[in-house]
Amino acid sequence: MVGITPLLPVYGEGDRREAVVEGVAGTRTRPAPLHHRAAPGGPHPRERGGSRWGTVLAALALLGAAAPPYPVVQPGIRLAFPADHGAHPAFRTEWWYVTGWLRGADGRERGFQVTFFRVHPTTDAANPSRFAPGQVLFAHAAVSDPAVGHILHAERAARGGFGLAGAKEGDADVAIRDWRLRRLPDGRFVTRVASDAFALDLSFRPTQPVLAQGVNGYSQKGPRPEQASYYYSLPHLAITGSVRVQGREQAVTGEAWLDREWSSDYLAPDAAGWDWTGLNLDDGSALMAFRVRRRGGGQVWAGGSFRARDGRVTRLAPGDVTFTPSRTWRSARTGATYPVATTVSVRLPKGVRRFPLQPLFPDQELDARGGGMPVYWEGAVRTAGGRGYLELTGYAGALRM
Repeated sequence: MVGITPLLPVYGEGDRREAVVEGVAGTRTRPAPLHHRAAPGGPHPRERGGSRWGTVLAALALLGAAAPPYPVVQPGIRLAFPADHGAHPAFRTEWWYVTGWLRGADGRERGFQVTFFRVHPTTDAANPSRFAPGQVLFAHAAVSDPAVGHILHAERAARGGFGLAGAKEGDADVAIRDWRLRRLPDGRFVTRVASDAFALDLSFRPTQPVLAQGVNGYSQKGPRPEQASYYYSLPHLAITGSVRVQGREQAVTGEAWLDREWSSDYLAPDAAGWDWTGLNLDDGSALMAFRVRRRGGGQVWAGGSFRARDGRVTRLAPGDVTFTPSRTWRSARTGATYPVATTVSVRLPKGVRRFPLQPLFPDQELDARGGGMPVYWEGAVRTAGGRGYLELTGYAGALRM
């Protein structure tokens, strides 16, 4: 369903360089020092010296500064492919989000995620500078390896253009330097990302049709109709490729889930964050479920979809979805407590069906403050008769989107 809107880097005149932040949970190396401002989720240490790229509040604060005429998400969309695999640059935010499970020849299993974000910031249309940030790109990638015991992750960010970064229209092709996610003419999606700690070189072959979320791709996230996104998924992607973790490369196969969303007004003002899961079930069915949590407790909205193995789709309304935590884990790094084991209950035509989710291991927190992104938990989970990913945001501090 979702991606995390990062803090926006704004580059000074003459500075073409991207910011690259790589590391593992709990450590951050910064080739490009950050501006002296706290990131969502906790305090950010001050850096000495000048700033190579400044962090200007949160993405929403910057984007809302001049109230530009972003398109409003409305019902009645008709998804069209391959065009909707590509970028929608007029909208405020957009993401390409892939999660999945990998298996090596030795039977070893790992989780992974690769996400690219596109943000359309507020800029003065009369500004003649070619350095004005018309589009800003972010990416993060992670590997969940039980043998490591914590998540390995890396981030990148760059202003669009100058041969550094871009998100093409017409079909999926988004890149930041040598990190890339694109769709090939034969329909496969491919990605290649690399850091010091890990590398992913993966191909994703669709085995099922696109699953349009919400009402034909219009997915409401709050009580107001414009608090919504255009959203579709591709469950049950067949994976082939390779993974390198801590210097060891291995051929892998597996199964993945691709989410695509674009929006201009994503969350209600009183929202704190969300819980989301995407599950590939062993019989070929697929479940997406989410809830948007209210600050101070309660629920702003919920929804999802269940596609049965025969292809029939059940749309889930707010009253059809519940998340019931069964076990929590507290991060020693950030102090955040996450419901890493939870039961997702959904009301289907034949009655309520429950999906108890158990994490591959507890410490799958992604502390991305060093790259100007929030702190959140995103990890591989198992359920009876399937597996997938669980995303938990807003537990280290309410999100601002």
